Amino acid sequence: MGIVLEFIKEYRIVEILIRLVLAMVLGGSIGITREKYRRPAGFRTHILVCIGACMTSLIGEHLVFTLGYSSDPARIAAQVISGLGFLGVGTILVKGRDHIIGLTTAAGLWATGVMGIACGFGFYIGAILCALLILISTTALFHFESEKIERKKSLEIFIELEDAHVLNPFVKIIEERFGAHNFLVVAPRSAMKSAVGIEVTFPIEQTEKYADILTKISEIEGVVYAIESTPKKLS
Repeated sequence: MGIVLEFIKEYRIVEILIRLVLAMVLGGSIGITREKYRRPAGFRTHILVCIGACMTSLIGEHLVFTLGYSSDPARIAAQVISGLGFLGVGTILVKGRDHIIGLTTAAGLWATGVMGIACGFGFYIGAILCALLILISTTALFHFESEKIERKKSLEIFIELEDAHVLNPFVKIIEERFGAHNFLVVAPRSAMKSAVGIEVTFPIEQTEKYADILTKISEIEGVVYAIESTPKKLS
């Protein structure tokens, strides 16, 4: 029994367990909100990142204060900061010419890792406050940002024209009438030999409907048809 107690005292099992469990709880609290919004990294991913980061801090402390290595206890944990950048890259996708998604998830994983490091070094107050601020940023501020996006969006539309002769007049019309931008000439999608395809970004005000924009464009002389070329919802 004495040997067991000495083992527990030497390796601070209770303290280590508290730090790891706190990392699991805080990481899970962040992850469950990301799971709710169907983001690439969810509940389990955030838990694993936070626990793993916490463990690197504990390893650093163990090497220096228990095994007596002459090293910086934060040296291993510091590598997590840069290592999480590579993990975050896997959550970032580029859709269209100016539509990037996953940056918030990547930043959230990075912040969760930092929070785990704080847990590992016993900086409990900092880790808990960090978790609260991350939750506020990814929930309350998400709704605020969504409302702002809803007020003004952009819509990418593929438009097929009868031939190249109507291209320049058409571009001038939609620039003046709709404030269109980001013009890109692409291959036509129909069997018409003379047809020309063009992808254009249109700013959409809250009062306008997607169907109305498509209808107005289709009514312009020289347009064969117009369809939306990217999803409406930013994420």
